[in-house]
This record gives sequence, structure tokens and C-alpha cells, in this order.
Amino acid sequence: MSKNRENYNIAIIGATGIVGESFLDILSSRNFPLGEIYAIASKRSAGKTIRFGKGVLEIIDIASFDFSKVDIAFFSAGSEVSAMYAKKAAKSGAVVIDNTSHFRYDDEIPLIVPEVNPSAIANYSKTNIIANPNCSTIQMLVALKPIHDLFDIQKIIVSTYQAVSGSGKSGINELLEQTHSYMNQQKIGVNIYPKQIAFNVIPFVDSFNENGYSKEEMKMVWETHKILDENIDVNATAVRVPVIMGHSESVTIETKKSVDIGLLKDRYNDLDYIKLLDDPKNDEYPTAVIDGSGTDHVYVGRIRKDLVNDKILNIWVVADNVRKGAALNSVQIAELLIKDNYL
Repeated sequence: MSKNRENYNIAIIGATGIVGESFLDILSSRNFPLGEIYAIASKRSAGKTIRFGKGVLEIIDIASFDFSKVDIAFFSAGSEVSAMYAKKAAKSGAVVIDNTSHFRYDDEIPLIVPEVNPSAIANYSKTNIIANPNCSTIQMLVALKPIHDLFDIQKIIVSTYQAVSGSGKSGINELLEQTHSYMNQQKIGVNIYPKQIAFNVIPFVDSFNENGYSKEEMKMVWETHKILDENIDVNATAVRVPVIMGHSESVTIETKKSVDIGLLKDRYNDLDYIKLLDDPKNDEYPTAVIDGSGTDHVYVGRIRKDLVNDKILNIWVVADNVRKGAALNSVQIAELLIKDNYL
């Protein structure tokens, strides 16, 4: 199909999911040069309607959709769907921006955080596919890029505290149902997570590998190497917490140069996509419920040096895992394609 530089036709695959709904919300409120928009899902949802701006969209069955109608296809319906349809869409002429893990570790497919490695987007034309990183990786690397630029990171130790929305609507429903059961002294059902999540903390996200690390933890290792610097040592612990929206991370960073906290804070304050909340004496620090839900920034606080080593720094990072950790980052990738005249 012919391209134009005024409006771009968009397909959202997985439009009925929590990330798909976030795509629709972001595209309706953001100044995106939007032409036609198609809400795509499985046959089960076909014919239903979903809200978009002041109107509604009718859900289209992915099996019958003609991807040559669109310039950009946002995939967020799970790895199996991406494996089945993403390359088909790309061959039809659509640029695929994939939110699943299916393409992230393919050397020919760029893995992009626009604030961190925008130049890597130039490689998308090899396959017409761009991968969106893991939600936890995105917010961490947005916060760490200024540190790496200033002080040269050599090691990262991170613990994540991940909201149940990372498991989609089913994760949210399980937390709410278990909370209701607990408060009413009823039997608590366990379906989505291996253990009760309500009023609990589970030191496990995704599945375990033979090395003892979970897949989620290894994603942060692999993706940091691909996006930021392959020479950085990364050690991650991923934890699921009973929070609906917003991931939090405790990050310890070892650098090659001595850290100047004043210089780092100045750099953060110069960046419009980072909000610095770092005045603990006045209870100013980011939290998931207040700052990491329904917002687009990456929030940083609790900045402090190690007690002994001035090349070790600790920070606390919070962001909305569904918006910046998924839908917003993908939309920003599309905006980068347009801004740099790739479309």
C-alpha cells in the first residue's frame, strides 16, 4: 500500500487485553498522526465493540484481517499469536512492533527503548519487525542510561517488585478475588500464580531455568546486553507483589568512575521523561500506587551512594508497567519511525 506522511493506518492485535486497551487510550489522547485504526483479536471476540476516544471500534478476527491495509501493526496478544501472524503482517508491508518476547533475542530484529538506543531502529528494514522489551527492562534502562553516560556502568544488581497486571486481566482478577475471599474468611482459590498472591510476596515471575534464575530475570540480563551494553554484568531477582498496577525496582549500580549525585540529579532533571522524586525527609519518593499507575514517566528516587564505595550507587525506580512498560514504549517506537522518516 502507498505510504503518506500525514496519517498512518494502525492495527492493534490483542485489542481486548489490558495492553491493547492501553494502546487505544494512548492513541486517542496522544497527538499521533492517526488514519484508520483496526482493533484485532481472536474469533471469540470478533463482532464485539470496544471504546476508542468518543466512539467505538468493532473487533475483527485476526485470521481474516488483511494486513496490507495498515502501515503499523502493534502486536500484544501473546507469543503464540506473534509467531503465527507477525511475519505475515510484515510481509504484507506493515511494520510490526511486537510486545511479546517472541522476537526479542533475534539478532536481526532491533529491540528498542527510544530514550536509550534510538539509532538501533535503522535495522528494522531487514525484517520489518521491531521488538518491544520486557516491562521491567524498559523502566530500568531509562533510569540507568544517564548513569551509564556519566559514570560508565560495569555491574547491575536489581530486584523487581512487579504488579499483577503484568499477568494481564487474569492476574488482576486473581488478586481481587483472593482479597475478597480473605476479607470474608472464605477459601482462597489459587489459579494464575503458584501460590496465593493476596497479602503475600512471591519470589518468582514467569518460569524457572536450569540455572536457578527465572525467565523474567534472564530477560533483564539478555535485554540489557542487547539494548545498553553487552559488557555490563547483570544479576536480577524478580518478585511478584500484591499491587495492581506499577512495577518498582531496587537497583544497585557499580560504575567505573566515581559517582557525583549532584551531577546525576541535574541530568535527571533535564530529561522530560524522567521525574525525580528524591526528598526522603519529606516523604518524597516514588511509589507504584501513586506514581506508577496511569502515568507515562519513569520515576526515580532514594538515590544514595554506597556507605563505603563511591563507585556504587543505589536507586529506586517506578513506572506504569502497562503504559511505559508496554503500550507507550511501542507507540514511541512508531513515533520514532515517523520522526526519522522511515515511514
